[in-house]
Amino acid sequence: MDIKIIQRTDPGYPASLETYLGGWAPEFVFALGNLNILQESMLALFCSVKCPGNLIMQTYDLVRHLRDTGTAVISGFHSPMEKECLALLLRGKQPVVWCQAKRLMAGDMPRVYVESLAAGRLLILSPFGKGINRATQETSRIRNECAAALADRVFVAYAAPGGKTEAFCRKVLSWGKSLFTFDSPENIRLLAAGAQPYKGLSGETQLLHGR
Repeated sequence: MDIKIIQRTDPGYPASLETYLGGWAPEFVFALGNLNILQESMLALFCSVKCPGNLIMQTYDLVRHLRDTGTAVISGFHSPMEKECLALLLRGKQPVVWCQAKRLMAGDMPRVYVESLAAGRLLILSPFGKGINRATQETSRIRNECAAALADRVFVAYAAPGGKTEAFCRKVLSWGKSLFTFDSPENIRLLAAGAQPYKGLSGETQLLHGR
């Protein structure tokens, strides 16, 4: 499959990137896969590198439910928990958008990615071109902000106190975008900052379908 290049001046450039990122919106977006997925109502999913055990199990349950309900999910799928989520999601049939923190390369992909791309249910994006051959803290920050900007709502399984994920969450909240997290003592700082508590499948409507 060919990598598509979308310039900021093109009609197909995602308007939400400019809405939330303003002058920091990427000049180019590189895409591999089904661009129509960007028209879906998407949930962005994030988690800090280290995640408490009880929240890991809750995240597995939530992601299985997202998969089974056909909810479109976008993420960088970079932290260990996020990678597990990608593996679970690719076993389903719902749309997935994978934002990368380095240049997009189409070759030597695992079979599961190739099959999902061919089926039109996976879109891989990157705001980075030639010269950005590996992820860094800065490119990961930009990647996460792009993913959150493209989403209709954001879910953070866990943000380590004082860490980069927590700072990212505060930025998303400053945009006025809906941000959810597990209603758990481990996330008390996020809840105090304005994140909406997710209490399980009985209260899922706004998380899965809200805009």
